[in-house]
Amino acid sequence: MAVPSRLAPLLDQFDFTRRRLADRLTGPKMDSGDGEYVEVPAITDEEYLWEPVAGCWSIRPRAAGPGPGATLLAGTGPWGRDGGRPHPWPPPFTTIAWRLAHLSEMLALRAEYTTGGHALTEDDVVHHGDAAGGLAAFEAAATAWRDALVTVGDAALDDIGRCRYPYGSDPEDAFVDVVWWVNQELLHHGAEIAMLRDLYRYLR
Repeated sequence: MAVPSRLAPLLDQFDFTRRRLADRLTGPKMDSGDGEYVEVPAITDEEYLWEPVAGCWSIRPRAAGPGPGATLLAGTGPWGRDGGRPHPWPPPFTTIAWRLAHLSEMLALRAEYTTGGHALTEDDVVHHGDAAGGLAAFEAAATAWRDALVTVGDAALDDIGRCRYPYGSDPEDAFVDVVWWVNQELLHHGAEIAMLRDLYRYLR
């Protein structure tokens, strides 16, 4: 199926942003933004879980229980993501591990509620306490979301509730607006992760 003209720039933006974030985390080089490639070290497990301030939310061993201000560890398996509803205000500062897990969870579940079985929840998501596992989960989730996008024809972009992701306004939104929203989530959390990498280099 040909990519609809309205979707093409959003898909290109998603592809570029996804690759830029992955390269920023794995190295060995990344595009600096002006076409020049600069060396980037791969993220370590220590950096992935680094808590730069007190009270961070992160990915934690389930046996340790939730972190400060969290009421649960979301997901399944030996590691969980600090969470709880209603979310505290002001929102807690989050680690690279938490932010990457948030992106992976959002992408995987939105794919599930667009072209999948519409059954998985945040309780079914497996979180990872190591950088390699977190990166692999991100790549799998990003691929699933992209695969869902390329099945959509032009008319479907206007469908209300084509994605029925239960943790946002998706059931009330046109699908093209959901695609836009996912891109801005990837852009802004990707920028936050990049800033945390800079801070880690200077403060550790």
